[in-house]
Amino acid sequence: MPTLNWVGKDEVLRYNPPYHTLEKKYTFNAKNSDNMIIKGDNLLALKALLPQYENKIKCIYIDPPYNTGNENWVYNDNVNSPKIKKWLGEVVAKDDLSRHDKWLCMMLPRLKLLHRLLSDDGVIFISIDDNEMANLKLLCDEVFGLSNFISSFVWQKKSGGGQSKYFYEGHEYLVIFAKNKLICGGLFKHKDKSAVINDFIRKIHGKYTNNPKIQSILGKYPNQLINHRNLMFEELDIFLQEKMITQEKYDEIHEKLNSGEYFLQKYNDKFSLICKYNTENISLMYSIILGVFNSEASNELIEIFGENGVFDNPKPVRFLKEFLEKNLPKNSIILDSFAGSGTTAHAVLELNKKDGGNRKFILVEMEDYAENITAERVKRVIKGYGKEPENSATGGDFSFYELGDRLLLENGNLNEKVSIEKIREYIYFSETKEKCEQKGSDFLGERNGVAYYFIYKKDDITTLDFEYLAKLKKASSYVIYADVCVLSDETMMKYNITFKKIPRDIKKV
Repeated sequence: MPTLNWVGKDEVLRYNPPYHTLEKKYTFNAKNSDNMIIKGDNLLALKALLPQYENKIKCIYIDPPYNTGNENWVYNDNVNSPKIKKWLGEVVAKDDLSRHDKWLCMMLPRLKLLHRLLSDDGVIFISIDDNEMANLKLLCDEVFGLSNFISSFVWQKKSGGGQSKYFYEGHEYLVIFAKNKLICGGLFKHKDKSAVINDFIRKIHGKYTNNPKIQSILGKYPNQLINHRNLMFEELDIFLQEKMITQEKYDEIHEKLNSGEYFLQKYNDKFSLICKYNTENISLMYSIILGVFNSEASNELIEIFGENGVFDNPKPVRFLKEFLEKNLPKNSIILDSFAGSGTTAHAVLELNKKDGGNRKFILVEMEDYAENITAERVKRVIKGYGKEPENSATGGDFSFYELGDRLLLENGNLNEKVSIEKIREYIYFSETKEKCEQKGSDFLGERNGVAYYFIYKKDDITTLDFEYLAKLKKASSYVIYADVCVLSDETMMKYNITFKKIPRDIKKV
């Protein structure tokens, strides 16, 4: 597969951005909210979202800088490279001979984090124009995989004429990739009810069964679709029965399997039952977007804010609603890490009002207008705006966050300004890639028979000794963080304990 090479690529690939906490500043229109608007550098914000949202985001939409030379964007990632440090703080102009290198250095680490946040059956939509379209496609091929390319839509963004040296440029693109195209199912097929059997047709996550026969057969077919003919019907019946479905649905699924409309899917050790969609009663979206223009977006902002709309080149709400409504379940989480004026949240709120959905949004915006434009727009959409605000009000809520302190200082020690709960969350996530649900104790949680402990006191040295060992809950093995361990190697081996020293400056304790 062809790959891109550019100045700074190797340095960016080696760069591991520091983990920062997210600090909630307020919640609007509720006591608590799962909807988030985050002010801060989106690379750091995406890293901060991992403990809670890795592999959980159904849809990502981003509208990054197009690198036209007129956007006044600045490369600001603190990569430890002399040639990249020269770029910091400089506006990327049209005559900048390294502007494509800078853009690619900016996009690569962000796309890699977005890939981690995307669910296995999730999709990413990226707006772009001709300045970086070719580079973006190759970059996404590298990050998401060539086989996971869905389409590149052409959007006619203007309705009238104009002046240009060669042609009137009135279009942009929407590039679409899946995390795994095999299991994104029928996301891009507008299905009527006759084409769907409740939630079963979409996808069922989870392990099939511990039955060794089924495991041995599925193990022969890594990361691919498996026709039901590869399995004996007796084994397939065991699977269906263990899902404890109703007899009616069991009969219906069995009939579909016989007809070849259902397939088994194994991907990254996760097994799913998916449907090969019948093409009858399905209308596909056309890959050219017509009749939705940029002027519509400008008028929307003028109606919300008055004056001149206070924002350049926003996206129309209808532009996003079309894709979100037709292609995603109503309970999806939608992430926009180049949030701009907040169009994505506006679209989500309007759709929830329309169909009673429970879609959630996460917006990230680093510029100063994150609160007075991005968040303010969402407030006005929730409460209503225009001449008849009662008609435009969508209802809803969100919490506003800012990036907090980094968890590890540059010398690798814990930043003890960070709260103990934030530290616990990060330690457990770094070990398990799961969210820490335990609160207020040394015990962080248990996963796959391993119990995790973080013995930490801000002003005292902590010790793993026999006295503490007696307090441990029973588990197959342990990972224990503390300042000091006085247990012998024999004891550690006997109880399957892995000791990890807490990285901090003990002299200050």
